Amino acid sequence: MRGDAADGSLEALREGNRLRVVDALRRSGTATRSELAQLTGLSRTTVATLVGDLQSAGLVVGADDGESAARSGGRGRPPALLRLDPSAGVALGIDLGHSHVRVAVADLSSALLAEADAPVDVDHDADGALDTASRLVDDVLAQAGVERDRVVGAGMGLPGPYDRGRQMVNSATILPGWVGRVAPDELSTRIGVQVEADNDANLGALGELTFGAGRGISNGVYVKISTGIGGGLIVGGALHRGATGIAGELGHVQVQADGLSCNCGGRGCLQTVAAVPGLLAAARGAHGPDLELAGLIELVRSGDFGTRRIVGEAGRAIGRVLADLCNHVNPEAIIVGGDLSAVGEPLLAGIREAIDRYALPGAAEAVDVRAAVLGERAEVLGALSLVIADTERLRSAGLAALVRAGSRQEVSAGST
Repeated sequence: MRGDAADGSLEALREGNRLRVVDALRRSGTATRSELAQLTGLSRTTVATLVGDLQSAGLVVGADDGESAARSGGRGRPPALLRLDPSAGVALGIDLGHSHVRVAVADLSSALLAEADAPVDVDHDADGALDTASRLVDDVLAQAGVERDRVVGAGMGLPGPYDRGRQMVNSATILPGWVGRVAPDELSTRIGVQVEADNDANLGALGELTFGAGRGISNGVYVKISTGIGGGLIVGGALHRGATGIAGELGHVQVQADGLSCNCGGRGCLQTVAAVPGLLAAARGAHGPDLELAGLIELVRSGDFGTRRIVGEAGRAIGRVLADLCNHVNPEAIIVGGDLSAVGEPLLAGIREAIDRYALPGAAEAVDVRAAVLGERAEVLGALSLVIADTERLRSAGLAALVRAGSRQEVSAGST
């Protein structure tokens, strides 16, 4: 019994180390065995053994010889570069906005294979949104030529407060069509794949942290400014969700005591004065009732004084809230994304101005306010990363079992 327990503990340790190597390759794209030792903190001998396991299991293959030669500078025999085998599996990312569903599929090295989107009233029509997501999953898998049994998991973003513990939306007023529904389970039943859900701003933060303007950041804030305003907090290099998933709900900080009613049930929330609907309402007086976001963005870019002033004021209102957040969490960067981020510098300048005015000097000087780079794809890429970056999900999805099977085959072959 003691021997079996010891063997089990050693195998669990080895399995965990294999997944560390998988994660290091996912993040770096390609690496030599020596580089993997540095990235994982494991010894070179251990890494060599683990890589052998992963190659036997079909998860790791050799990279392009030309890249190896380029890395060595043409001097001597180049070190063997390794990468994850793109055919080992795929992940699905599903972004539910307030008025759209976007779905993407990527391999385990995070290479995007296909994506599709469709309009839907997500807030009020949960069944319609879930059915649309299921249809788009079929579409992207067909586009990518991927069989469903190769999908290791799916990540899903919802446009409102989401309690990951209860797996339910945390507000009956922001997403009324989702009250009492376990969204991941309902989508999982439709698509036949395990689903993990999170707030859309959290996934935007994860997307920018993994693929975009947040790479290399340990402490930062992602702000999504669209129909609503949400925030994703990066603390110590990881998402900070809070006790019930509400961390980062910047749009529902009160900024006007006698302001407009908000869909959260409050009054004068930040999103009533600085989100896209409020800005369009303010600009339509001068530019007509048919003005939409694309027209507003074009007016700002062309130098229209009135719309630039409206956007600047929105930036200052958002920056005032972010200034308090800077004093609380002292971020090194604030990444501004969402639909409104396309207006660029007039918005960023307003945010910087308010932070410089209201935050402590040390906090204001430390933070870099920058534009997001992934645009409308930030959330769906974050949903993909929710699956690909989670080694525990790889374990539950069966990749660890695949690794163990390959290891057993190698051991059996060596013992005969």
